[in-house]
Amino acid sequence: MSILTVKNINHGFGDRAIFEEVSFRLLKGEHIGLVGANGEGKSTFMNIITGKLQPDEGEVEWAGKVRVGYMDQHVTLEKGCTIRDILRRAFQYLYDLEEELLRISDRMGEAGEKELEKLLEDMGTIQETLEHNNFYTIDIKIDEIAGGLGLRDVGLDKDVDDLSGGQRTKILLAKLLLESPDILLLDEPTNYLDEEHIEWLKRFLNNYENAFILISHEIPFLNSVINIIYHVDQRRLTRYVGDYDNFLRLYEVNKKQLESAYDRQQQEIDKLQDFISRNKARISTTGRAKSRQKQLDKIEVIELPQEKTKPEFNFKTARASGKVIFETRDLIIGYDTPISKPLNLYMERGQKIALVGANGLGKTTLLRSLLGEINPISGKAILGDYQYRGYFVQEEKVNRNDNCIEDYWKEFPIYTQYQVRAALAKCGLTTKHIESKVMVLSGGEQAKLRLAKLINRETNILILDEPTNHLDADAKEELKRALQDYKGSILIVCHEPEFYTQVVTEVWNCEDWTTKIV
Repeated sequence: MSILTVKNINHGFGDRAIFEEVSFRLLKGEHIGLVGANGEGKSTFMNIITGKLQPDEGEVEWAGKVRVGYMDQHVTLEKGCTIRDILRRAFQYLYDLEEELLRISDRMGEAGEKELEKLLEDMGTIQETLEHNNFYTIDIKIDEIAGGLGLRDVGLDKDVDDLSGGQRTKILLAKLLLESPDILLLDEPTNYLDEEHIEWLKRFLNNYENAFILISHEIPFLNSVINIIYHVDQRRLTRYVGDYDNFLRLYEVNKKQLESAYDRQQQEIDKLQDFISRNKARISTTGRAKSRQKQLDKIEVIELPQEKTKPEFNFKTARASGKVIFETRDLIIGYDTPISKPLNLYMERGQKIALVGANGLGKTTLLRSLLGEINPISGKAILGDYQYRGYFVQEEKVNRNDNCIEDYWKEFPIYTQYQVRAALAKCGLTTKHIESKVMVLSGGEQAKLRLAKLINRETNILILDEPTNHLDADAKEELKRALQDYKGSILIVCHEPEFYTQVVTEVWNCEDWTTKIV
């Protein structure tokens, strides 16, 4: 049975076509991975099927009475609400029924016989609905999901206004999972999850009986939970049965078959054109030339897909730093309250270190404390000499009206427009991306813009906070290569062991020095 049917949709932004004649079906129980390069339209497709965007042409049809849950990272969480308040909203319809039950109870004392009979019937129906939906164990369910995603450690009574972007994303994901919709739509849900919580989400999705559509660039995670791949490429959607590895194999086979068919067809076209040019002028052979021309006109010419621009990340290196990168002496980090034991850490030139551990333990706080962006609770961090630091932040605030060129120019004002365009193109951004406003770019395209700035500064120390978030597979592989080749020192926060283990020389687990319960 088809839960969702998409028929012949076309969509674009300005003169940039995103989809052409795209069709799609979601069947009951399918676990779909939506994959493709950054900027190909994966999130746009999600917005179209949820009704947030209307396609220029085509139809989107959901089966009747299907409850769709979409993890929208742009939802605003109101100040004054606690984490528990937001999570309880997943069951708002049950709380509304409880209110109705209380109103019925209040009316029963003054009701006549006939009305009382109706009220008792309504009360029984509501009570049955509440019990069927486990209303009286809601808080147990909330604690279970919140614990699985690490929110219990943050504190369910904490005001959401005090939380980081990553913690807010976890709340939205937890609320969505508690709602248990018929269809889950997940757009890069692992971006702010650490390894432990990714494992928990993996188990949850493997046991999820309903259908879901998942966008993710984390291939091991994707492989472990999906059974169908839809590939977004060249304004089309192509379906593959199996996991991502099977898709890659079939994609390469299909690509080679298409290239072979293209080569054969081009040879045939060349022969026909050669025959026509040699024989059309001679009276004795002009008939055969016209026949070949008709044959040539009927050929449906095979077009090879345009090759994607693959990013190139080559970091510029400055002169060598001093031997000591940093040394901390009884450093206690935090904002209002301490979140670490006294830290006595030491890093020297040439080391490449990964900071790992559960979210919320202070990895970003440590980076910002070392950079002097925030003051420690106590103790101090001593930085070495001759440091040229490059810092990649998880999210960057940008002027909503700036396009890529304008945003880049602010940091490299001496560059010509040609140099700016070349620098952005090397990082995998097309002309359309480069001329677009930063705010309309996908998360992966924005990350490539930030990397374009970073690689064109001379550095001898890279401080990277979750640089792989949003990046597609090609960009991740290129970034891994560039970091392996980098001659300076690296301090990186990353939750993808398949990425950082091939880059760093050692791993520091922040769970060893946190004051929080892990």
